[in-house]
Amino acid sequence: MFQPISLFIGLRYSRSKNRTGFISFITFFSTVGILLGVASLITVVSVMNGFEGELKKRILGIVPHVVVADSDTTKQGKLPQWRKLREQLLAQNHVKKVTPFLSSEALVQSPDNLQGVLLQGIIPEFEQENIISEYMVAGSLSSLSEQAYAIVLGRSLANKLKISLNDTIRIVLPNKTIFTPMGRIPVQRTFTVTGIFDVGSQIDDAMVYVHSNYGAKLLRRKGDGIGQLRLYLDDAFNANTVVQELMQSTSLKTSAYSNQELAFTTWNDSQGALFSAVNMEKKMMWLMLSLIVAVAAFNIVSALVMVVVEKQGEIGILQTLGLSKMGVVKIFITQGMVNGFWGVSLGSLLGVLLSQYLNDFLVFFGVNIFGTGYAMQQLPMQLEIMNVTVIAASALIMSFIATLYPAFQASNTQPAEVLRNE
Repeated sequence: MFQPISLFIGLRYSRSKNRTGFISFITFFSTVGILLGVASLITVVSVMNGFEGELKKRILGIVPHVVVADSDTTKQGKLPQWRKLREQLLAQNHVKKVTPFLSSEALVQSPDNLQGVLLQGIIPEFEQENIISEYMVAGSLSSLSEQAYAIVLGRSLANKLKISLNDTIRIVLPNKTIFTPMGRIPVQRTFTVTGIFDVGSQIDDAMVYVHSNYGAKLLRRKGDGIGQLRLYLDDAFNANTVVQELMQSTSLKTSAYSNQELAFTTWNDSQGALFSAVNMEKKMMWLMLSLIVAVAAFNIVSALVMVVVEKQGEIGILQTLGLSKMGVVKIFITQGMVNGFWGVSLGSLLGVLLSQYLNDFLVFFGVNIFGTGYAMQQLPMQLEIMNVTVIAASALIMSFIATLYPAFQASNTQPAEVLRNE
């Protein structure tokens, strides 16, 4: 097959066995450095993507993406026409689910402990696709409708309170008091534990669920006591866009509640700092591992400079035979890019394999990076083809840049001086 002379010679140089041992050593380790750098970057980015995905699933699967309430503070906790408003909100773009709830700070007391929590009153019929239902380890969420004054809580909280299924606990509302013959005391009521969930996040020991009807009675509200609607979106990061659209929506202006009468709160207010920190950590990992790839790629400079010195005579002969300076440049760019291509290709393949089977490798070699308390957990992995493409392309670009200096140095070779003593 016909090949341009520069490409032909460059490929021959890259396959040549007649080079000094040190040059072969440097060339080999420049390729291996790129391979390991690319593989590490793909693997770590996959872990970070998986970690971010788990946070979105386990935290934003419970924390409302957008909360809608009455903007009048004197009416907080009252949303009597929420069913009509819910139907209108479901018709908005990006909104997948709208569920009603009430909430209040509370204390949970058992015979052995006392813990502050966020009490949420829900209607189980609207929560069948809730992540809590998916991660129930005992009982069910629907039990809130089947038994009066039932409560569902997290496994972590249950362990702290030293309680289990069918035990009774006391809910105390420190901000609400009633008059008794003994004076003013906080509102309180005993509840029966009918469900325990284990999502694997801080929600497990910070939130408890009761039926909204019994939550309303505890809070001394009329009816079902619904005071807020929570919106779950197709992507939690669309929350600000959805809020802007809701504030400008013409359909809400003609509803029971106008845009001005509603207050919108997004998950950024409570969880934004956490996700900002994760995003910053992800970017820093990208930067540090990219520098490793860059260092490995620029090892090509050392290898090619020594090859140029070794091939001075051959370069002079090629130039006397009519090879242009640009032809010489292309020869050494080709040689350097062959090393970079092999490093990037094998590194990408290794990175994809590690991303797919890293947990299996860890189990096979008996490595438990979480410690003995987390024997059943695995690294969250989420491989994205776009990330692999960007990493591979960036590494190839770095390899190309690394070849430019040696290649142009080779093109400046003076045939008369090189061949004077030949």
